[in-house]
Amino acid sequence: MFKRASGVLVHPTSFPSRYGMGDLGAQAYKFIDFLKEAKQKLWQVLPLGPTGYGDSPYQSFSSFAGNHYLISPDELKKQDWLTEADLADVPLSDPRSIDFGSAIIYKMGLLKKAYENFKINATAAQKKHLTKFCKEHKEWLDDYALFMAIKGHFIDLRKNDLECPLENKDLYYGATWSSWPEALAKREPKALKEISEKLSDEIDFCKFLQCEFFRQWGELKKYANNAGVQIIGDIPIFVAGDSADCWAHPELYLLDKNGHPTSVAGVPPDYFSETGQLWGNPLYDWDAHKKTDYSWWCKRVSAVLTMVDIVRIDHFRGFETYWAVPAKEATAVKGKWQKGPGKAFFAALKKQLGELPIIAEDLGEITDKVTALRTGQKLPGMKVLQFAFDAKEANVNLPHCYEDNLTVVYSGTHDNNTTRGWYDEASEDERDYLRRYLNVSGGDVSWDLIRLAFSTSAVFAVVPIQDIMGLGAADRMNSPGLASGWWRFRYTGDMLSPAYAERLAYLTELFHR
Repeated sequence: MFKRASGVLVHPTSFPSRYGMGDLGAQAYKFIDFLKEAKQKLWQVLPLGPTGYGDSPYQSFSSFAGNHYLISPDELKKQDWLTEADLADVPLSDPRSIDFGSAIIYKMGLLKKAYENFKINATAAQKKHLTKFCKEHKEWLDDYALFMAIKGHFIDLRKNDLECPLENKDLYYGATWSSWPEALAKREPKALKEISEKLSDEIDFCKFLQCEFFRQWGELKKYANNAGVQIIGDIPIFVAGDSADCWAHPELYLLDKNGHPTSVAGVPPDYFSETGQLWGNPLYDWDAHKKTDYSWWCKRVSAVLTMVDIVRIDHFRGFETYWAVPAKEATAVKGKWQKGPGKAFFAALKKQLGELPIIAEDLGEITDKVTALRTGQKLPGMKVLQFAFDAKEANVNLPHCYEDNLTVVYSGTHDNNTTRGWYDEASEDERDYLRRYLNVSGGDVSWDLIRLAFSTSAVFAVVPIQDIMGLGAADRMNSPGLASGWWRFRYTGDMLSPAYAERLAYLTELFHR
């Protein structure tokens, strides 16, 4: 299914933009042009869903919706929903780092203005497009739009210090659905009908944003595909507890009668954290999913594959066994391994969707059973070169230990330090082994690992854009286990040098990618 290729990992939020964070506008197209010039066939992104607290793409309000913060104001102007005057007074922002708080406030103001202009000035064709979109995506869009409208309603109550039906009004700041009045939290039809009528305009606004996101993303994807670039998307295995998924289908998760998780997801102590990683996501009721022949999951994978060409499923090992932590624990140390759905899950996907272009993220503590599940499905796993040089025998991340080409190799991922940052902080034994293994000085270590990745037998070689630019630890995208202050990396337009395209093109031709 996969042919030997290489590509670049960068999330759209990292693109240059005068609006505080990257978007789907001109700089996204410029990046595709860069990939084409560099002879790259892959662009890997992080999950594209709407982000919530912490701004993590892996904690989304929906598994089906798109991130409306990525909508380009310049593209809205082309639709005549914003004017030049609307875009004249853009707040100053750090071109190398995202301040999500201020950027979101500013962009939401523009998006609301665009929506008001759409209601007044939309052409018949534009209105028809929105109606068609809402009809085609009704199964998830209605629940998501209502969920976001209710959430926004209670946030506004808290901000404006208006009357709230709960004694503790602080619960409404953030407005998690389990803190809503019981009739809404439990989706009683009468209550939903009343709130839908009250918040009809907010619901329509949300649908408008989704329609515009998918329009802009669809045009960008088409441009990428026409340039010979396939997009690798990302599906987090778990959903956020505060999500339309969980609210609309609580029967699919291990929740108590009030909508709170009884146990949550994470991983035990590992390379990234001595106390493990406590993700906090609710766990699936896999028995309930099995009774529906994993219908929700099939719809989820199908939906993502309309947005991208290939999907990377995060935390693949959770389908074999997953780490379940009691909900009240402060760390992930006291969790237990529980049995996942295994082969039955993938049989259901294949039955309903056919052969799928899936990459399995199989990093961390991997057992023989996890490997057998992956290889039995003929899914490529992942290797990370930054993990290769600890001088242990038969380190599976060392290229000479790859058993076959059913592998996607990375210099590092979004969860790793940049290669320059990693090398600067690595032990002298690791640095020495890398220098001897590659027969290099370490003076250009980022490109040393890029060259090594491209040279391997792995079917795909993918490198973060930070490594292409030789950036240090300050430009790291994320650090697992640390809740805030991440996902902020941005680069400026002049940093995407044509010289990098030349170097990538040379390696691509040299190693037949």
